[in-house]
Amino acid sequence: MSEHMNTWKSENLLLTKDLKVIFKTNAVSITAVDGVSFRIGEEDVLGLVGESGCGKTLSALSIMRLLPPNASLSGKILYKGEDLLTKNESELRKIRGRDIAMIFQEPMTSLNPVFTVGYQIAEVLMTHKAMSKKDAMKEAAGLLKAVKIPSPEVRVKEYPHQLSGGMRQRIMIAMAIACNPSFLIADEPTTALDVTIQAQILELLSSLKQEHKMSLLLITQDLGIIAEWAKRVAIMYAGRIVEEADVREIFINPRHPYTIGLLESLPKRRGRKLSPIPGQVPGLSELPQGCKFSTRCRYIIKECLNKEPELIPIDNAHHLSRCIRAKEL
Repeated sequence: MSEHMNTWKSENLLLTKDLKVIFKTNAVSITAVDGVSFRIGEEDVLGLVGESGCGKTLSALSIMRLLPPNASLSGKILYKGEDLLTKNESELRKIRGRDIAMIFQEPMTSLNPVFTVGYQIAEVLMTHKAMSKKDAMKEAAGLLKAVKIPSPEVRVKEYPHQLSGGMRQRIMIAMAIACNPSFLIADEPTTALDVTIQAQILELLSSLKQEHKMSLLLITQDLGIIAEWAKRVAIMYAGRIVEEADVREIFINPRHPYTIGLLESLPKRRGRKLSPIPGQVPGLSELPQGCKFSTRCRYIIKECLNKEPELIPIDNAHHLSRCIRAKEL
Protein backbone atom coordinates (compact mmCIF):
# COMPACT_ATOMS: atom_id res chain seq x y z
CA MET A 1 0.00 0.00 0.00
CA SER A 2 1.30 3.50 -0.86
CA GLU A 3 1.76 4.94 2.63
CA HIS A 4 2.47 8.48 1.42
CA MET A 5 -1.13 8.72 0.19
CA ASN A 6 -2.58 7.26 3.36
CA THR A 7 -2.44 10.03 5.94
CA TRP A 8 -5.95 10.90 7.15
CA LYS A 9 -5.87 14.30 8.81
CA SER A 10 -8.60 15.83 10.92
CA GLU A 11 -8.86 19.20 9.16
CA ASN A 12 -11.69 19.31 6.61
CA LEU A 13 -10.56 20.84 3.35
CA LEU A 14 -13.82 19.89 1.65
CA LEU A 15 -17.09 18.78 3.21
CA THR A 16 -20.34 17.92 1.43
CA LYS A 17 -23.57 17.77 3.42
CA ASP A 18 -26.79 16.17 2.14
CA LEU A 19 -25.88 16.78 -1.50
CA LYS A 20 -28.84 16.30 -3.85
CA VAL A 21 -28.97 16.50 -7.65
CA ILE A 22 -32.46 16.44 -9.18
CA PHE A 23 -33.12 16.40 -12.93
CA LYS A 24 -36.40 17.78 -14.19
CA THR A 25 -37.63 16.60 -17.59
CA ASN A 26 -41.20 16.78 -18.92
CA ALA A 27 -42.65 17.51 -15.48
CA VAL A 28 -40.86 14.44 -14.05
CA SER A 29 -38.24 14.80 -11.32
CA ILE A 30 -35.47 12.22 -11.00
CA THR A 31 -33.11 12.30 -8.03
CA ALA A 32 -29.68 11.21 -9.32
CA VAL A 33 -27.67 12.04 -6.17
CA ASP A 34 -29.58 11.68 -2.92
CA GLY A 35 -28.21 12.99 0.37
CA VAL A 36 -24.51 12.41 -0.23
CA SER A 37 -22.22 13.58 2.58
CA PHE A 38 -18.47 13.08 2.90
CA ARG A 39 -15.37 14.90 4.04
CA ILE A 40 -11.80 15.13 2.79
CA GLY A 41 -9.04 16.35 5.05
CA GLU A 42 -5.93 18.26 4.00
CA GLU A 43 -3.55 16.12 1.91
CA ASP A 44 -5.93 13.13 2.14
CA VAL A 45 -7.32 10.67 -0.40
CA LEU A 46 -10.96 9.57 -0.45
CA GLY A 47 -12.03 6.83 -2.84
CA LEU A 48 -15.55 6.98 -4.31
CA VAL A 49 -16.57 3.57 -5.67
CA GLY A 50 -19.59 2.14 -7.47
CA GLU A 51 -20.96 0.84 -10.76
CA SER A 52 -21.62 3.11 -13.73
CA GLY A 53 -24.62 5.38 -13.19
CA CYS A 54 -24.48 5.33 -9.38
CA GLY A 55 -23.83 9.09 -9.11
CA LYS A 56 -20.05 9.24 -8.61
CA THR A 57 -19.32 11.62 -11.47
CA LEU A 58 -22.40 13.75 -10.76
CA SER A 59 -21.19 14.18 -7.17
CA ALA A 60 -17.84 15.40 -8.51
CA LEU A 61 -19.45 17.72 -11.07
CA SER A 62 -21.59 19.13 -8.25
CA ILE A 63 -18.43 20.16 -6.40
CA MET A 64 -17.21 21.89 -9.57
CA ARG A 65 -20.72 23.34 -10.16
CA LEU A 66 -20.67 22.00 -13.72
CA LEU A 67 -24.10 20.39 -13.89
CA PRO A 68 -26.42 20.75 -16.93
CA PRO A 69 -29.14 23.46 -16.90
CA ASN A 70 -31.98 21.02 -16.11
CA ALA A 71 -30.30 19.88 -12.88
CA SER A 72 -31.02 21.46 -9.51
CA LEU A 73 -28.45 21.19 -6.74
CA SER A 74 -29.04 21.46 -3.00
CA GLY A 75 -27.20 20.78 0.25
CA LYS A 76 -23.84 22.23 1.22
CA ILE A 77 -20.39 22.05 -0.35
CA LEU A 78 -17.96 23.59 2.11
CA TYR A 79 -14.49 24.30 0.73
CA LYS A 80 -12.17 25.75 3.38
CA GLY A 81 -15.33 26.57 5.34
CA GLU A 82 -17.04 28.49 2.50
CA ASP A 83 -20.19 27.12 0.85
CA LEU A 84 -19.62 26.84 -2.91
CA LEU A 85 -23.40 26.77 -3.48
CA THR A 86 -23.56 30.42 -2.43
CA LYS A 87 -20.95 31.53 -5.02
CA ASN A 88 -21.93 33.19 -8.29
CA GLU A 89 -20.48 32.11 -11.63
CA SER A 90 -17.77 34.78 -11.61
CA GLU A 91 -16.58 33.67 -8.17
CA LEU A 92 -16.68 30.01 -9.22
CA ARG A 93 -14.51 30.64 -12.29
CA LYS A 94 -11.77 31.93 -9.98
CA ILE A 95 -11.98 28.76 -7.88
CA ARG A 96 -12.17 26.19 -10.70
CA GLY A 97 -8.74 25.29 -11.98
CA ARG A 98 -6.95 27.44 -9.42
CA ASP A 99 -8.13 25.94 -6.09
CA ILE A 100 -10.16 22.92 -7.21
CA ALA A 101 -9.27 21.03 -10.38
CA MET A 102 -10.69 17.95 -12.09
CA ILE A 103 -9.24 15.28 -14.35
CA PHE A 104 -12.15 14.16 -16.49
CA GLN A 105 -12.90 10.57 -17.44
CA GLU A 106 -12.31 10.81 -21.19
CA PRO A 107 -9.51 13.18 -22.20
CA MET A 108 -10.36 13.05 -25.92
CA THR A 109 -13.74 14.67 -25.26
CA SER A 110 -12.32 17.12 -22.70
CA LEU A 111 -9.45 18.41 -24.84
CA ASN A 112 -10.27 20.79 -27.70
CA PRO A 113 -9.22 19.14 -31.01
CA VAL A 114 -8.52 22.45 -32.78
CA PHE A 115 -5.93 23.83 -30.33
CA THR A 116 -2.48 22.49 -29.51
CA VAL A 117 -2.13 20.83 -26.12
CA GLY A 118 0.41 23.48 -25.17
CA TYR A 119 -2.03 26.30 -25.82
CA GLN A 120 -4.75 24.55 -23.82
CA ILE A 121 -2.45 24.31 -20.80
CA ALA A 122 -1.24 27.87 -21.35
CA GLU A 123 -4.84 29.11 -21.41
CA VAL A 124 -5.30 27.92 -17.80
CA LEU A 125 -2.19 29.84 -16.77
CA MET A 126 -3.20 33.00 -18.67
CA THR A 127 -6.67 32.89 -17.06
CA HIS A 128 -5.68 32.26 -13.45
CA LYS A 129 -2.15 33.62 -13.22
CA ALA A 130 -2.41 36.51 -15.70
CA MET A 131 0.71 35.27 -17.50
CA SER A 132 1.69 36.43 -20.98
CA LYS A 133 1.18 33.90 -23.77
CA LYS A 134 4.94 33.52 -24.22
CA ASP A 135 5.55 32.81 -20.53
CA ALA A 136 2.51 30.56 -20.32
CA MET A 137 3.69 28.44 -23.27
CA LYS A 138 7.11 28.10 -21.66
CA GLU A 139 5.44 27.05 -18.40
CA ALA A 140 3.25 24.58 -20.34
CA ALA A 141 6.36 22.82 -21.64
CA GLY A 142 7.65 22.65 -18.07
CA LEU A 143 4.38 21.08 -16.96
CA LEU A 144 4.61 18.46 -19.72
CA LYS A 145 8.06 17.60 -18.41
CA ALA A 146 6.63 17.39 -14.87
CA VAL A 147 4.07 14.79 -15.99
CA LYS A 148 6.83 12.73 -17.64
CA ILE A 149 6.01 13.45 -21.29
CA PRO A 150 9.17 13.02 -23.41
CA SER A 151 10.34 15.85 -25.71
CA PRO A 152 7.97 18.42 -24.12
CA GLU A 153 9.16 21.24 -26.40
CA VAL A 154 7.92 19.20 -29.38
CA ARG A 155 4.73 17.83 -27.80
CA VAL A 156 3.60 21.28 -26.70
CA LYS A 157 2.97 22.09 -30.39
CA GLU A 158 0.96 18.94 -31.11
CA TYR A 159 -2.80 18.38 -31.19
CA PRO A 160 -4.73 15.87 -29.04
CA HIS A 161 -5.28 13.42 -31.91
CA GLN A 162 -1.52 13.12 -32.38
CA LEU A 163 -1.04 11.72 -28.87
CA SER A 164 -1.69 8.30 -27.35
CA GLY A 165 -4.39 7.75 -24.71
CA GLY A 166 -1.80 7.67 -21.93
CA MET A 167 -0.23 10.92 -23.12
CA ARG A 168 -3.63 12.64 -23.39
CA GLN A 169 -4.34 11.64 -19.80
CA ARG A 170 -0.99 13.17 -18.78
CA ILE A 171 -1.99 16.36 -20.61
CA MET A 172 -5.19 16.46 -18.53
CA ILE A 173 -3.14 16.04 -15.37
CA ALA A 174 -0.77 18.83 -16.46
CA MET A 175 -3.76 21.15 -16.98
CA ALA A 176 -5.19 20.16 -13.59
CA ILE A 177 -1.98 20.89 -11.64
CA ALA A 178 -1.04 24.03 -13.60
CA CYS A 179 -2.19 26.38 -10.83
CA ASN A 180 -1.17 24.11 -7.97
CA PRO A 181 -4.71 23.41 -6.66
CA SER A 182 -5.21 22.23 -3.09
CA PHE A 183 -7.99 19.80 -4.10
CA LEU A 184 -7.93 17.49 -7.13
CA ILE A 185 -10.79 15.32 -8.42
CA ALA A 186 -9.66 12.35 -10.53
CA ASP A 187 -12.67 10.79 -12.30
CA GLU A 188 -11.75 7.30 -13.52
CA PRO A 189 -8.23 8.50 -14.41
CA THR A 190 -7.13 5.13 -15.81
CA THR A 191 -10.23 4.13 -17.81
CA ALA A 192 -9.45 2.58 -21.22
CA LEU A 193 -5.70 2.48 -20.53
CA ASP A 194 -3.72 -0.76 -20.46
CA VAL A 195 -2.48 -2.06 -17.12
CA THR A 196 1.09 -0.78 -17.50
CA ILE A 197 -0.05 2.75 -18.38
CA GLN A 198 -2.63 2.65 -15.57
CA ALA A 199 0.12 2.00 -13.05
CA GLN A 200 2.25 4.82 -14.49
CA ILE A 201 -0.65 7.31 -14.30
CA LEU A 202 -1.43 6.37 -10.69
CA GLU A 203 2.23 6.62 -9.69
CA LEU A 204 2.36 10.04 -11.36
CA LEU A 205 -0.73 11.22 -9.47
CA SER A 206 0.80 9.93 -6.24
CA SER A 207 4.09 11.79 -6.71
CA LEU A 208 2.32 15.01 -7.77
CA LYS A 209 -0.03 14.78 -4.80
CA GLN A 210 2.96 14.46 -2.50
CA GLU A 211 4.91 17.26 -4.20
CA HIS A 212 2.01 19.74 -4.31
CA LYS A 213 0.43 18.66 -0.98
CA MET A 214 -2.97 18.16 -2.63
CA SER A 215 -6.07 16.40 -1.37
CA LEU A 216 -7.56 13.90 -3.80
CA LEU A 217 -11.02 12.55 -4.55
CA LEU A 218 -10.37 9.35 -6.52
CA ILE A 219 -13.42 8.08 -8.43
CA THR A 220 -13.27 4.54 -9.79
CA GLN A 221 -15.10 1.24 -10.25
CA ASP A 222 -11.90 -0.63 -9.36
CA LEU A 223 -11.58 -1.65 -5.71
CA GLY A 224 -8.06 -2.86 -6.48
CA ILE A 225 -7.00 0.73 -7.19
CA ILE A 226 -8.73 1.93 -4.03
CA ALA A 227 -6.96 -0.71 -1.93
CA GLU A 228 -3.59 0.66 -2.96
CA TRP A 229 -4.16 4.39 -3.23
CA ALA A 230 -6.86 5.54 -0.80
CA LYS A 231 -7.10 5.60 2.98
CA ARG A 232 -10.88 5.90 3.22
CA VAL A 233 -13.61 4.81 0.83
CA ALA A 234 -17.28 5.62 0.22
CA ILE A 235 -19.33 3.01 -1.67
CA MET A 236 -22.18 4.43 -3.79
CA TYR A 237 -25.30 2.73 -5.12
CA ALA A 238 -28.28 4.34 -6.89
CA GLY A 239 -27.24 7.87 -5.93
CA ARG A 240 -26.59 7.11 -2.26
CA ILE A 241 -23.58 6.27 -0.14
CA VAL A 242 -24.32 2.79 1.24
CA GLU A 243 -21.10 2.22 3.18
CA GLU A 244 -18.13 4.31 4.26
CA ALA A 245 -15.06 3.25 6.22
CA ASP A 246 -11.28 3.05 6.20
CA VAL A 247 -10.12 0.97 3.26
CA ARG A 248 -8.69 -1.81 5.45
CA GLU A 249 -12.02 -2.08 7.31
CA ILE A 250 -13.97 -2.30 4.04
CA PHE A 251 -11.86 -5.22 2.80
CA ILE A 252 -11.72 -7.10 6.11
CA ASN A 253 -15.16 -6.34 7.55
CA PRO A 254 -17.65 -5.16 4.87
CA ARG A 255 -21.05 -4.34 6.37
CA HIS A 256 -23.30 -3.80 3.35
CA PRO A 257 -24.46 -6.51 0.91
CA TYR A 258 -23.45 -4.36 -2.08
CA THR A 259 -19.91 -3.95 -0.77
CA ILE A 260 -19.73 -7.71 -0.12
CA GLY A 261 -20.89 -8.30 -3.70
CA LEU A 262 -18.26 -5.96 -5.13
CA LEU A 263 -15.51 -7.71 -3.16
CA GLU A 264 -16.74 -11.18 -4.18
CA SER A 265 -16.68 -10.17 -7.84
CA LEU A 266 -12.96 -9.32 -7.67
CA PRO A 267 -10.53 -11.82 -9.27
CA LYS A 268 -8.96 -13.87 -6.47
CA ARG A 269 -7.13 -16.99 -7.60
CA ARG A 270 -6.61 -18.50 -11.01
CA GLY A 271 -9.18 -21.20 -11.62
CA ARG A 272 -11.62 -19.81 -9.06
CA LYS A 273 -14.95 -18.60 -10.45
CA LEU A 274 -15.98 -15.00 -9.97
CA SER A 275 -19.24 -14.27 -8.12
CA PRO A 276 -20.84 -11.32 -9.92
CA ILE A 277 -23.69 -9.39 -8.32
CA PRO A 278 -26.95 -10.67 -9.87
CA GLY A 279 -29.21 -8.38 -11.88
CA GLN A 280 -28.63 -4.80 -12.93
CA VAL A 281 -28.74 -1.40 -11.29
CA PRO A 282 -32.39 -0.26 -11.60
CA GLY A 283 -33.14 2.96 -13.45
CA LEU A 284 -33.44 6.03 -11.26
CA SER A 285 -37.13 6.30 -12.14
CA GLU A 286 -37.71 2.63 -11.23
CA LEU A 287 -36.08 2.37 -7.81
CA PRO A 288 -37.77 -0.07 -5.42
CA GLN A 289 -39.45 0.94 -2.18
CA GLY A 290 -37.36 0.60 0.95
CA CYS A 291 -33.73 -0.41 0.44
CA LYS A 292 -32.64 0.46 -3.11
CA PHE A 293 -30.40 -2.63 -3.28
CA SER A 294 -33.24 -5.01 -2.34
CA THR A 295 -33.82 -6.26 -5.90
CA ARG A 296 -30.26 -7.67 -6.04
CA CYS A 297 -29.65 -8.59 -2.39
CA ARG A 298 -29.34 -12.18 -1.14
CA TYR A 299 -29.74 -11.05 2.50
CA ILE A 300 -33.15 -9.46 1.96
CA ILE A 301 -35.88 -9.80 4.60
CA LYS A 302 -39.41 -8.38 4.73
CA GLU A 303 -38.36 -5.26 6.66
CA CYS A 304 -36.00 -4.26 3.84
CA LEU A 305 -38.99 -3.44 1.65
CA ASN A 306 -40.71 -1.09 4.09
CA LYS A 307 -38.34 1.81 4.63
CA GLU A 308 -34.98 2.87 3.27
CA PRO A 309 -32.31 2.43 5.96
CA GLU A 310 -30.33 5.40 7.27
CA LEU A 311 -26.55 5.57 6.88
CA ILE A 312 -25.57 4.90 10.49
CA PRO A 313 -22.42 3.96 12.45
CA ILE A 314 -21.65 0.24 12.82
CA ASP A 315 -19.28 -0.85 15.61
CA ASN A 316 -17.62 2.60 15.63
CA ALA A 317 -18.26 6.15 14.46
CA HIS A 318 -15.89 5.75 11.50
CA HIS A 319 -17.67 2.80 9.85
CA LEU A 320 -21.09 3.64 8.36
CA SER A 321 -23.58 1.33 6.64
CA ARG A 322 -27.03 1.73 5.09
CA CYS A 323 -28.36 -1.75 5.94
CA ILE A 324 -30.72 -2.93 8.69
CA ARG A 325 -28.79 -6.23 8.89
CA ALA A 326 -25.34 -4.62 8.93
CA LYS A 327 -24.42 -6.00 12.37
CA GLU A 328 -25.26 -9.54 11.24
CA LEU A 329 -23.15 -9.52 8.08
